[in-house]
Amino acid sequence: LNVEKQSVIFSTNLFMYVFFGFALTVLALALYDRMKSGAPTLMQIATAVGIIWAGSLIASGMAANAGLATVVALYAQDPTQAALTFQAIESITNGLGNANGEILGGTWTLLVRLAALRTRGLPKGLNILGVFVGAVGILTIIPALTAFTGVFGLGQIIWFVWLGIVLLRTQPQATA
Repeated sequence: LNVEKQSVIFSTNLFMYVFFGFALTVLALALYDRMKSGAPTLMQIATAVGIIWAGSLIASGMAANAGLATVVALYAQDPTQAALTFQAIESITNGLGNANGEILGGTWTLLVRLAALRTRGLPKGLNILGVFVGAVGILTIIPALTAFTGVFGLGQIIWFVWLGIVLLRTQPQATA
């Protein structure tokens, strides 16, 4: 699959991890700017966690794409060795990309939600969804609950879309 669909896999890694990581950095900084006056310490911590999460996602996508090139080149000479190499690379990229639990994403979402509660910077419904999404994310670090990573991911998408709409419709002064 890696050999046959190399460009699709490369593009997917680029968009889902690298570009998303950069967008997450911008979002974390924008939220910090909007809510720092009402919850300065909480927003500093949330922003730091958000940037760490973004960095781990960017690193995961870049490592996956670098590993993809290695595996594809190796496959032409030794398919068995390519498969073993892919397993090692996948372990690294999964670790960087939080595949073993969404502790960073869950923590960031909960921290933003707490700051928003203090500053009244986000709607109540969005905060409630943030509690659910953040809690599910954190719970996915428990091995028996890693299957809920998909619930976190889908909930996070809904939360991001709603958050984006709120941020685009309100002025920073109105939420500070």
